[in-house]
This record gives sequence, C-alpha cells and structure tokens, in this order.
Amino acid sequence: MFLNNFDLNLDFAKLGREFIYDPKSPIMFNSGLFIWLFVVFLFIYVALRRKDNVRLLFVICFSYYFYYKSSGIYFLLLALVTVIDFYTGYWMNKTTERAKRKSLVVLSLCINLGLLGYFKYTNFFGQIFCSLMGHNFSPFDIFLPVGISFFTFQSLSYTIDIYRKEIEPLNNILDYAFYVSFFPQLVAGPIVRARDFIPQIRKPVFVSQEMFGRAIFLIVGGLFKKAVISDYISINFVDRIFDNPLLYSGLENLMGVYGYAIQIYCDFSGYSDMAIGIALLLGFHFNINFNSPYKSASITEFWRRWHISLSTWLRDYLYISLGGNRKGKLRQYINLIITMFIGGLWHGASWNFIVWGTLHGVALAIHKAWLGITKQKKGGNKLHGWRRCIAIIITFHFVCFCWIFFRGNNFTTVLNLLTQIFTSFHGELLPQLFEGYWKVFALISLGFVMHFMPDRYENKLCNCVIQMPFFAKVIMVVLFIYVVIQMKGSDVQPFIYFQF
Repeated sequence: MFLNNFDLNLDFAKLGREFIYDPKSPIMFNSGLFIWLFVVFLFIYVALRRKDNVRLLFVICFSYYFYYKSSGIYFLLLALVTVIDFYTGYWMNKTTERAKRKSLVVLSLCINLGLLGYFKYTNFFGQIFCSLMGHNFSPFDIFLPVGISFFTFQSLSYTIDIYRKEIEPLNNILDYAFYVSFFPQLVAGPIVRARDFIPQIRKPVFVSQEMFGRAIFLIVGGLFKKAVISDYISINFVDRIFDNPLLYSGLENLMGVYGYAIQIYCDFSGYSDMAIGIALLLGFHFNINFNSPYKSASITEFWRRWHISLSTWLRDYLYISLGGNRKGKLRQYINLIITMFIGGLWHGASWNFIVWGTLHGVALAIHKAWLGITKQKKGGNKLHGWRRCIAIIITFHFVCFCWIFFRGNNFTTVLNLLTQIFTSFHGELLPQLFEGYWKVFALISLGFVMHFMPDRYENKLCNCVIQMPFFAKVIMVVLFIYVVIQMKGSDVQPFIYFQF
C-alpha cells in the first residue's frame, strides 16, 4: 500500500512538472502537452462562445499561460508592452497636437525597440564596441524571450496606424490584450495587423463547415510538413552537413543546401499553416503567410510570397517611412537595401543574418533597376514558358545561396561549405548518396512536389477534407497524430523561427 501511494505521488509530481515552465522543453503546437491542453481549451471556449468578456478573458489567460510555458517569467514583458501601447494609442487619440502625437508614437517605438534591442542585440553590439576599443568582451547572461520580435512588431503596427490615423484606438484594454497575446500567432507569427484582427474580436463566434474543414486541412498539412518532412531531414542530414561541412563532399554539401531550403520552408510555413488553422477553429481569419515562394521568377516576387506578414510589415512601416520610391531611383535602391539590412538584423544578432538580408536588399535593388531599364512593370510575373522556368531556377539558386549565410553558424562554416562545393564536388558519389540517404531524399522530393503542386490540386484536396463528415475529420486527425508520433524522433524539435 505504501509503495502504491508512493508511486502515485511520484506520478502526480511528474504530471505537475509538465505544467511548469521548462527552458529545455518550451510548449509547441507539435507537442503532446499542447494537443491535450488545446482539446480542453476548445471545449471551454465553445461553452463560453456567447459570453464575450468571459471568453476573451479566458483566451487571454490561456495565451499568457502558453507564453509562460515558452519563456517563463518573461510573460510579464508581454503584459508591459500591452499596457504601454494601449494607453499610448488611447492618449494619442485624445490629442490633436501633432507634436504630442509624434512624441507618443516615438515613446512606443523606443520602448518596443528598446526591449527588442536589449534582449537580442546587447551582446552583439557590446562585442563590436569592445573589439573596436581593443578590449575583451564577456557576454551578459541575457535570456531571449521566445517570439519577442513578433509581438513587439505586432504591437508597434497598432500605435503607428493610430498615429497615421488609419485606425481608431480601442477603448477596452481587454480587447487589446486579446489582440496582442492571441496564442496561435504569438511566438512565431504570422504578424497580424490590428486593422485586420480587431474587427473580428467582438464578432459572434461562428465556425462553418467550410472553415472547420479548411482548419483541419491546414493543421494536418502543417503538422506533416513540420514533424515529418522538416524534422526528419534536419536531424538525419542537414544538421550534420552544416555542423561540419569539411567531413562531406561538395555534392553532399550542395544537397544539404537544397535540403535546408525545403526544411526551413516546411518548418516555418508548417507553423504558419497550423497557426492559421487553429485561429480558424476559433472563428478568426488570418491572411496567408506563404504562397509557394520557390515558384518565384524574381527576387521581388519571392518576397511577395515568402513570410508575407513580415515583408509587408517592413514595406509599410520601414520602406515607405524611409521614402519608398518617392524620392528618385537611387534613393529607392538605397531604401530597399536598408530595409532588407534591418530585416536581416531582425532575424538575429549575427553578421550572417546581416549579410543574408543585405544580399537580398542588393538583389531587390538590382531587379528594380533591371525593370526600369527593360521598361517592365511586374518582372517575372510577365514571363511565361521556358523563360519563366529559367527565371525560377535562377531565383531559387540565389535564394539557396543566401540560405547558406542564414543557416551557417559563422562565416567559417559558410566558407568551408562553399569551398567543398566548388573544389571537392565528387559527383560520382551520387548513387551512393541516394542509397545511404534514400529516406531523406524521398522526403526532400516529397516536400518539393508538395510545394510545386498546382494550386488547383491543393484546393481539390482541401475540398475533399471539407466534405468529409465531422467524425471522419476527427478520426483522420487522431490517426495522423498517431502516425506522426510513430515516425518522429524521441525529442520534439523546436520551430526554427522560435529563436527570432
């Protein structure tokens, strides 16, 4: 009897630890704990669907717990940003003096970017300063809260839009807290604009059969892309290549680059699909965040298809603020480079990210110049047939070249990888490589096939899911989760964009 009670206490203790923040195991959409929590959450959410304030408060509490499970005590930062920007917008609307309005939006910018700068860039700029001064630098022990780049940018869009008089401020802090903390997109996007989301907050909860079916399709598809394709090729091939490129031939390094191209797409678009699908289950509509980016025939088109919520944010709040294309061609090119330079820095405190962003900025400027020279308006969008195919191949390989800087741990890794590709290729190893890594290459191929699949086939598949009976959808989800659990590794792999 004593032993049975002892074991029971141990089980309860272990269960209790699952609900406490663990820095080594942040909660994710593809974790078992989230799935069980979300099922319970969904039942309560449906029960509260006619009680707006209680429902909003419940979702806020769940979102804050979700963030606590991701970043611990730093959920207080989320609360701080929420309170400051809500009252900044409120006071901004109360005054008509341009100077006061400008000072308030500057205050919001300083606080949000200040928090972002402290947590992400203190050690980076400290190291640069000490290097210039000839001193050694000891990095500060600074924890990077998960998703801080996403919720600060999202909150900033609210205050900037109020300053520009594009939206009216909210009068209820409960609504604003709901907007900033809404858990599906809290830690890795997509970045949801206030003008798109706020009008949906107080609408009656309604999920049609079409919405429910599309949500299931997005969640299952996103989970497959992340937990099956991305995680498997990452653990079993890509990570090995980038950890030590010199151990592998140039052919293997090149395949590692191609593998990373589909890995990061499946990882990030998979998360976005799940976030959009989960929001849809709750009655909220998010804009698409990825639109088959490797189908792009130009770098400009690529950024209209890749991480759309970030690229449009940078365009609307940075590129246009710098002057956009209103101050001449040369200034437009400089603005593009500056925008992408900052976009690279947004991804992390590393020279690799800066080079990655700058390369894209220079490419965008060159493409804009080319469009001007050739008198084209839409670039690759006007290409058809074999010309478009060639343009897609060139754009894809430029993007892959830039991914080397994005994924490489440092410039030494980048240099070693490129050296192997150009000086030690060994194409004769291709049969052996396919034989040894056939599962990896099968999943890489499947990822590219899914990506390049015509939209009409994807829509037909989605419609098939929509037409399925309710219980058939539930059984499909349960069976799919079981299959994913059987296929994936022992550890749940974090999403790549959690670090940003």
